[in-house]
Amino acid sequence: MKQKFEVTGMSCAACSAAVERAVNKLEGVETAQVNLLANSMQVEYDEAALTQGDICAAVEKAGYGARPAAPAGKAAPAKTAPAGEDAAAAELRGMKQRLAVSLAFLIPLMYVSMGHMMGLPLPAFFHGRQGAVPFALTQFLLVLPILYMNRKFYSVGFKSLWRRSPNMDSLIALGSAAAVVYGLVALYRIGWGLGTGDLELVDRYRMDLYFESAGTILTLITLGKFLEARAKGRTGAAIRALMDLAPDTALVLRNGVETEIPAGEVAVGDTVVIKPGMRIPVDGTVLTGLSSVDESAVTGESIPEEKAPGARVIAASINRAGSFTFRAEKVGEDTTLAQIIALVQDAGATKAPIAKLADKVSGVFVPVVIAIALVAFGVWLALGQTAEFALARAISVLVISCPCALGLATPVAIMVGTGKGARLGILYKNAEALENAHKVDTVVLDKTGTITLGKPAVTDLLPALGVEERELLLVAAALEKPSEHPLAEAILDAAGQLPVPEVADFEALPGRGVRALLGGQEHLAGNLRLMEERGVDCAWAAPQAERLAAEGKTPLYFAAGGKLLGLVAAADPVKPTSAAAIGELKAMGLSVIMLTGDNARTAAAIQKRLGIGQVVAEVLPQDKEAQVRALQGQGRRVAMVGDGINDAPALVRADVGVAIGAGTDVAIDSADIVLMKSDLWDLVNALRLSRATIRNIRENLFWAFFYNSIGIPVAAGALYGFGLVLNPMIGAAAMSLSSVCVVSNALRLNFFQPKQAGAPETAPDLPQNNELCAQEAQPKGGPVMTEKTIHIEGMACGHCTARVEKALAGLAGVAAVKADLEGKCARVTLDAPVEDAALTAAVTDAGYEVIGIE
Repeated sequence: MKQKFEVTGMSCAACSAAVERAVNKLEGVETAQVNLLANSMQVEYDEAALTQGDICAAVEKAGYGARPAAPAGKAAPAKTAPAGEDAAAAELRGMKQRLAVSLAFLIPLMYVSMGHMMGLPLPAFFHGRQGAVPFALTQFLLVLPILYMNRKFYSVGFKSLWRRSPNMDSLIALGSAAAVVYGLVALYRIGWGLGTGDLELVDRYRMDLYFESAGTILTLITLGKFLEARAKGRTGAAIRALMDLAPDTALVLRNGVETEIPAGEVAVGDTVVIKPGMRIPVDGTVLTGLSSVDESAVTGESIPEEKAPGARVIAASINRAGSFTFRAEKVGEDTTLAQIIALVQDAGATKAPIAKLADKVSGVFVPVVIAIALVAFGVWLALGQTAEFALARAISVLVISCPCALGLATPVAIMVGTGKGARLGILYKNAEALENAHKVDTVVLDKTGTITLGKPAVTDLLPALGVEERELLLVAAALEKPSEHPLAEAILDAAGQLPVPEVADFEALPGRGVRALLGGQEHLAGNLRLMEERGVDCAWAAPQAERLAAEGKTPLYFAAGGKLLGLVAAADPVKPTSAAAIGELKAMGLSVIMLTGDNARTAAAIQKRLGIGQVVAEVLPQDKEAQVRALQGQGRRVAMVGDGINDAPALVRADVGVAIGAGTDVAIDSADIVLMKSDLWDLVNALRLSRATIRNIRENLFWAFFYNSIGIPVAAGALYGFGLVLNPMIGAAAMSLSSVCVVSNALRLNFFQPKQAGAPETAPDLPQNNELCAQEAQPKGGPVMTEKTIHIEGMACGHCTARVEKALAGLAGVAAVKADLEGKCARVTLDAPVEDAALTAAVTDAGYEVIGIE
């Protein structure tokens, strides 16, 4: 069983390593992975040998807290947070309060301890030897509230030290406690000196108190943790945005009455009512009504889809126009939205292989740092330095060491990367998939449904002399309407709304075609063999048919009264962006291979057209996995892209399995990456995002290692011979900033820009000589469609874009509108003139600012 737990009390990579060690020691645990960034742990264990309580007890014994997490896609209630606020927000609020109080007492502490060095006035009773005790005692009293507000460092740090699993809190606790203890010793020594008349002793310790060092260390580290927590909070923005997409309520039919209920109470089988502007609460199938639904928030597809009875609808999509009812089929954790959230959460909770290096180092880092601090203290004493100097070097080593930066280097980048991918419609199922994608050197593509649309369409209409295209298309549609031929649907789709006549005496001729009576005359539709049998002269059409077949298309002959009417060719069209995507993959240095069960001739036509380097045709479903295995045997890192059940074994076998989002559930379940938009171009961005994320992780790890390898020796006094020593307060500031820098660097991934596909290749997929399509699409004298782009400031979420779209869609003359949150604009399609002032006013009335219109 796989279970996720929330873990509290962790502050650095050493903490997460200690929790992992404690849980992995349990009998029955297969794997335990702790995510420091998300304060979570994912455990795979044997239910017969262990319970969730046993796992929580092991974590608590290690000095931390744990509890089972809420189901995927739902936020767990936080014990310490008020209603509606999660644990992370509560922790940030508490840290802000700690920082405010610490600063309030640090400022006067610094004034008293160091103000005279800058010429600032101090009360007379602080001056001279006679004021030494008030001077020292006041500093001690001012540091006490700082110690109390940051007592967590001591409770956690010393407890971890006692359990022999020291962490970053242990370093801070040891360093600051040593400074305070030394200050107390100095206070007593001052009192002794005054009592015995040893004024030299008073002068010596009056200026070596270190109370301000302890207060500054704690305050600076709290400041760093506060900034780090704020930055970390932004990494979960993608998940929170996805959760916000789900509506809070739903309108259902209960006993024939529309009743509004919480969305979480919708049950399978309920009839849900959807009105214009409403978000769909669960997945289901349309029962009645007709509407246009915007699914861009989930699938990334910008064009709204028409929904008629029988069509599937998914949770979080927006109903644009019209009303309908649908039957709820997937609710709660089973909805598409919940599964997407679960995927993003799981990807952030798992560890990439590259993280293991940091984990190994972090496991021994803190004990080594403590040892270095003790050695530095002893060596400087042995070299004849004062105890104050030796102690300062030891404290500097303790506070400058930063296992936080090491621990955050990987998970924060993984979480930001997977979140960015989710916003682009690219779902990485785990961190390993995100990392492995950057290693891919060979991409294997299934043809049908991946490179092509997976549905035949008419590509060519070639009428005989004296026959019009419309006449040929009507005859073809009439003959194919009662047919079960695979290309019949394509011909009927091409006919569209044309008035297709009915035929009589229909007869299917297996292996050859069909015959029927139309207008009392015999009509034929089929292959060349049928035409030759019936004595139809096809001399002029034979070269054309040969050309079409060479292009991978299937030509069909149509005849009436013994005379050829023409040819209609159909094929599975290549998706508009496939050619550009394959070209870009090759430009990225990847080998592209196409696997298909089609005949070699069709495969060769696709290969030539798209410039694919290698094609394997007539492959049986079970052989696809063998082909991938063979490539791996040659030492290649293979990404397999497919959409069907027959692709599932190959997807599992590949180093990275990529499922097209419109594919089967089996293919999606078998894959490591899911492309929600069913667009091959998204594979390009999935690989680019993987490379950017791994590059970011390497940068983080480099700076974390580099920082510690330089900072610790300097703090220990390695450059003392050159007159350079590190003040403990500077060390604390540097330590805090290193973690903030690592998190901030990872957040740069939010600025990753997906590469846009070039102009889509459409000409080969459209009828070469069919002006009818253009005439039907744009009747003469009909409205001329124009487009405008409105640049808008102030949109911050999906609700904002929905308000902008609703405002613009209400204007007369606006045929379609799509708001782009990332592009900060809205694109409107106009079927009648609309003044820019009217567009501006609509957006302004919705609460946003128009920057410009073009």
